[in-house]
Amino acid sequence: MSEELLIIFVRNPELGKVKTRLAKDVGDETALAIYTFLLERTKSITSGLKQEKQVHYSDEIATDDLWQDFGYHKRIQADGDLGEKMQSAFEQGFEAGFKRIVIIGSDLYDLESEDIVKAFEQLKQHDVVLGPAQDGGYYLLGMCQMVPGIFANKTWGTDQVLDQTLADLDEHSVCLLSERNDADYLSDIIDIPVFQPFLKHIKHD
Repeated sequence: MSEELLIIFVRNPELGKVKTRLAKDVGDETALAIYTFLLERTKSITSGLKQEKQVHYSDEIATDDLWQDFGYHKRIQADGDLGEKMQSAFEQGFEAGFKRIVIIGSDLYDLESEDIVKAFEQLKQHDVVLGPAQDGGYYLLGMCQMVPGIFANKTWGTDQVLDQTLADLDEHSVCLLSERNDADYLSDIIDIPVFQPFLKHIKHD
């Protein structure tokens, strides 16, 4: 058994239920197409990694989708807010015997395989690894043991999450990865060439 576990949080790709903030500007169908594209991107950068990999679905475990191959083990996210979901995922991983666990989302085009490899390497020297997002949150979290309170009292979905998390880590060694850009709003992607085919109907000067 590997000592390292990569957890990927995904939303079930259903019309009207993914990238809802982005959908306000581009419509539900385009938001779903973009999210599907980002899921495929996430798979492409993780499929070759040596770590054990789990995909945690938001609503239900899909039986026939792009995560069928390449050794992805399927799970369902716990109830509660994002913090409670992540805490449960980490606790289950550590209880299963993993020594280093990294969790990522599935909607970050900027993320590279090398970022994830670096996160696991840094967990051999640090208690926690964080990947800061430009919006004030984080796109990656890695731990080598549970840190009490790391998921408590956070205003998820705001620009305070990273600062609030770092404030809880004063007594722990932390490695910060390079900052990356989430794809939550039209402004996040409107100038990125790879997204242009999705935005032809709403592109403006």
